[in-house]
Amino acid sequence: MSANPLDLIAALIARARAAGADAADAIYVNRVAHGVQVRNGCTEDLERSETCDLGLRVFVGQRAAIVSATALDPERFDTLAARAVAMARVVPEDRFAGLCEQAQHGFVDAAGLDLFDPATPTTTDLMARARTAEEAALAVGGVSNSNGASASFGLSDIILMTSAGFSGRYARTSHSVSASVVAGSGTQMQRDYDYHATVYLSDLEDAGLIGRRAGERTVARLNPVRPRTGRLPIVLDPRVSTSLLGHLSGAINGISIARGTSFLKEKMGQQIMPAGITIIDDPRRVRGPGARPFDGEGMLTATRTLVENGVLKTWALDSRSARQLGLTPNGCASRGTSGPPAPSLGNMYMQPGTLTPTELMADITEGIYITEMMGSAINGITGDYSRGAAGFMIRDGVLAEPVAELTVAGNLNDMFARLVPANDLIFRQSTNAPTIRIDDMVIAGA
Repeated sequence: MSANPLDLIAALIARARAAGADAADAIYVNRVAHGVQVRNGCTEDLERSETCDLGLRVFVGQRAAIVSATALDPERFDTLAARAVAMARVVPEDRFAGLCEQAQHGFVDAAGLDLFDPATPTTTDLMARARTAEEAALAVGGVSNSNGASASFGLSDIILMTSAGFSGRYARTSHSVSASVVAGSGTQMQRDYDYHATVYLSDLEDAGLIGRRAGERTVARLNPVRPRTGRLPIVLDPRVSTSLLGHLSGAINGISIARGTSFLKEKMGQQIMPAGITIIDDPRRVRGPGARPFDGEGMLTATRTLVENGVLKTWALDSRSARQLGLTPNGCASRGTSGPPAPSLGNMYMQPGTLTPTELMADITEGIYITEMMGSAINGITGDYSRGAAGFMIRDGVLAEPVAELTVAGNLNDMFARLVPANDLIFRQSTNAPTIRIDDMVIAGA
């Protein structure tokens, strides 16, 4: 295809207007994915794909419809536009529907965010990376088998355009490596993993380090016991402490607030966490995995404080949920090619505390250090919380024997109010948090 995709999408929107749409927008995503997986030294999977997805949304009065396609083909534009307008004319009116009035006008790119890495690994490069990770994991004493190791590269080219005058385009790359292995045998087998993903290859951790950590974590889990049932303090490893931010993100989502289905719906401006706790969403973080220059409706993104000194400061809003709540959208819309925009956060993190992880657990006579959580029984309306977990006992302030087959229960309102972060925040993914301690949790074990 020789034509400029921006010109073609502008032509598609013009066709939609000509077909009877009062307003329209379109999103185009072109992806390249290249990945390999090895297991016990043999290639288990080798994949390369190139996909193109196009989504057209039209408005006829207060009615809206979306059609999608898998090619940016000008010969199909008239059919796509006519189909979308015909669909919009028969759906019910939505008084909150419409383009975002606060969207930027003119063209926007990702200048300054550094989201595109020109380094493109070959299949040989990816294979070597995956094998290095697996070999390092298998070299750890006690590791008995491999679940596999993988390495991948991805490139996405994203364009958004509206009939109101916004157009934007940016490219994002990703590089990743992971390893998962098994230790023990029979019914005593344990498994664990490690992985890392970055925008730039130069920021990716060494594959050998990833593999070695996966092996060491797996061996450390051998011969677990079940802790006693009771109320104990827990300490969440950074691998799982980020899940608390995920629950917060869901609870402040504008759709949940508008529907009244969030346990935080009455908490705006109130203390929901201890003083000193601050949580930020930073879609402008340079090389951030969740960074983006504009949201799914064409609003410029901006760093926002979600919780400041323990006080809830904002909801995550797209234009529709903002209209429902009588508020202003704040650049949180996210959108695919086959559905409408919805609020979403990226590059979310909790600012670190002052204590080291060792100091954080120093006064715990008996507690649990959690390294893995599984399953999820979270009631978004009440905040009731129950999840399976595994990790290590904490005895007299230090890690002791591994534990498994336990359930952690409580209520997110109470958990948020009691959490204490350590000072070990590291930015490794789109949502990041330090080690977190929460006292007086219900543990169901032996």
